[in-house]
Amino acid sequence: MAAPTQISANKCFGGYNRRYKHASSSLSCDMTFTVYFPPAADETAAAPSKVPVLYYLSGLTCTDENVIQKSGVQRACAQHGIAFIAPDTSPRGLNVEGEADSWDFGVGAGFYVNATVDKWKNWRMYDYITKELPALLASSFPTLDTANASIMGHSMGGHGALTIALKNPGAYKSLSAFAPICNPCNVPWGTKAFSGYFGEDNKELWKAHDATELVKSYSGPALPTLVDIGSGDSFLEVQLKPEAFQAAADAAGFPVTMRMQEGYDHSYFFMASFIDEHVAFHAKHLKA
Repeated sequence: MAAPTQISANKCFGGYNRRYKHASSSLSCDMTFTVYFPPAADETAAAPSKVPVLYYLSGLTCTDENVIQKSGVQRACAQHGIAFIAPDTSPRGLNVEGEADSWDFGVGAGFYVNATVDKWKNWRMYDYITKELPALLASSFPTLDTANASIMGHSMGGHGALTIALKNPGAYKSLSAFAPICNPCNVPWGTKAFSGYFGEDNKELWKAHDATELVKSYSGPALPTLVDIGSGDSFLEVQLKPEAFQAAADAAGFPVTMRMQEGYDHSYFFMASFIDEHVAFHAKHLKA
């Protein structure tokens, strides 16, 4: 596995945002990702130390840069000594016909699944997030303790964080999400993506990537889970369906803290308001 190439670095709260590029075997294209190294874990530190990692999965249309530039997450990561990993949201540059026709499908909209429809065979973001990227980080950055990891996400990335954690019991110490797509089998964003990537008739595979369906049969170790949603989110009723996930989790005895934040919308203004609390939540479990 070839080491990634650094393409930028910015000092922030004593640590560094370092952006990298590498050739992805899962996706058959070059991919970018950003790591925020807290001060103690950066390569410029006098005696770098190993730190736990927090994966962040972005939403529709985003790249790895949105959360790095807009959320202010670095302050809390520096305080708690946690590395923050921000990957991209889909393959790019493959020039598949129609890949950029819609903002909610194709480029920027990988939904963190492995597509089975042949046209989209390189849309394998599930493998990229769960296998290739962790292996690359472990082999390239000795200060990242990839065996001690948590995961979070926003919107489409919240869907990704929920489903990936539920499908991989024990892989993550904690889980959180902002405004996640909780029941994609039954909302327009999800049905469009799953029809395209899996085929319209492959409903069992749809369910295998739906947090509301997955939580019903979760039998892994305890997974502390925090979900924040804004009451002013314009996508709340039609696209997110948090009540479906809450009901399924309650029926299954899966503990989840779901908070409705009054007046907040779907944006990074919402995320920036509560991101420190999410990092502190993960730090508690990563350092238990």
